[in-house]
Amino acid sequence: MTSTRLLLIDDDVRLAAMVVDYLQAAGYVLDHVSDGEQALARLAREVPQLVILDWMLPGLDGLEVCRRIRMLPGSVARVPVLMLSAKGDPMDRIIGLEMGADDYLPKPFEPRELLARIRAVLRRRMPTDPPADEGASPQRPPLRFGSLEIDRDARTVSVESRPCELTAYQFDLLLVLAERAGRVLSREQIMEAVRGRELEAFDRSIDVHMGRIRQAIEADPKAPRRILTVRGVGYVFAKQQD
Repeated sequence: MTSTRLLLIDDDVRLAAMVVDYLQAAGYVLDHVSDGEQALARLAREVPQLVILDWMLPGLDGLEVCRRIRMLPGSVARVPVLMLSAKGDPMDRIIGLEMGADDYLPKPFEPRELLARIRAVLRRRMPTDPPADEGASPQRPPLRFGSLEIDRDARTVSVESRPCELTAYQFDLLLVLAERAGRVLSREQIMEAVRGRELEAFDRSIDVHMGRIRQAIEADPKAPRRILTVRGVGYVFAKQQD
């Protein structure tokens, strides 16, 4: 049984009760709040391993809550966010991703799919530790491309020693490209390389996340020098130095 703590933010009492019961039975520790202000206050006191966030909330809606989470200091800004919404249009999903969500699940949903998506996000966030009898894995040197540094073990990114804020999924996307610098990858190859992203991956989600990564690491996101688009194919991480 896992002791992973999740925070559910949803004002639908019946749905919340079902989700809490189901995920607790799966071994998770669930905290539940019904509005955005309560959620932000709780996050200021304790950081969960993942936030399940409903779009349609009273007062602050889910998009605003997600935006504010990404602006909070320290580790809370990097907490994975799985957004729930009755809005099933692809553009709504893109908007959720642009606000900083790591994944998006339309309502109504099967509890098993929610559980699968939670596990997928957490696998990206928390790499599996080596068995005790194998000892600690050797530390890998950071990847350096001019002023850009990617620390694979600490899962941090910096430019000129300035930390770059990325979600867990965005870090993994960047790492996939950087470890294959100079190689053109299709969107399908990128998705396959990112562990746990086998559920309903759609092309535009990759494009949204690439835009967010460029904003974090590029001097001019509109004229990127690191992550280049190869029209009709996908993306390539350029090897050139600063």
